[in-house]
Amino acid sequence: MANQTLGLDAQLYEYFQRVSLRESDVLKQLRKETEKQPMARMQIAPEQGQFMALLVQLIGAKKTLDIGVFTGYSALVIALALPSDGQVIACDVDEETTKIAQEFWEKAGVSHKIKLHLAPALETLDKLIAEGENNSFDFAFIDADKSNYNNYYEKALWLVKPGGLIAIDNVLWGGKVADPNINDNRTQKIRNFNEKLHQDPRIILSLLPIADGLTLALKK
Repeated sequence: MANQTLGLDAQLYEYFQRVSLRESDVLKQLRKETEKQPMARMQIAPEQGQFMALLVQLIGAKKTLDIGVFTGYSALVIALALPSDGQVIACDVDEETTKIAQEFWEKAGVSHKIKLHLAPALETLDKLIAEGENNSFDFAFIDADKSNYNNYYEKALWLVKPGGLIAIDNVLWGGKVADPNINDNRTQKIRNFNEKLHQDPRIILSLLPIADGLTLALKK
């Protein structure tokens, strides 16, 4: 996993951010706070967050899923991009890191837009499906445990409406997916997942080499 775009040297990455990134102070503060965490690399890159916010605005999203919260950057950047009556359903199991998330959601004035479910994400997604939420979400972001990527994706396909967008993080996995000599469980899971989506007729697909690889799947 990576919290900046792969393949750019330090000079080019600094230039790229300088002429592109429009990150609010609260998002910068959250990134700084996240740097103190042992798993700080789980934080999405700010350029990826900005790109997802642009996508949410382009499709006119109002109802979104955030599968894998960590310290809350992805949910926050999306909530900031949503209209005043927009909603993020956020899924995570970690009480400690999501306390940081909630602090910054409150600081940014968007906590009313974000509903946190502290439970295994598959349970939350199954509950949403059971409650008749199928085909009601405009956007979903998947950035949780890699072994369940396929399961999260299948649930998200139920929940996202036709014409809705699913974004999946870490699909290039630091370049490991392209190395045939690397066959650990998580790498192989992501590799198989990527191959599946390449052939999936239910979606329109684009895999972008931003941050650690971001797949966009538009539900037909």
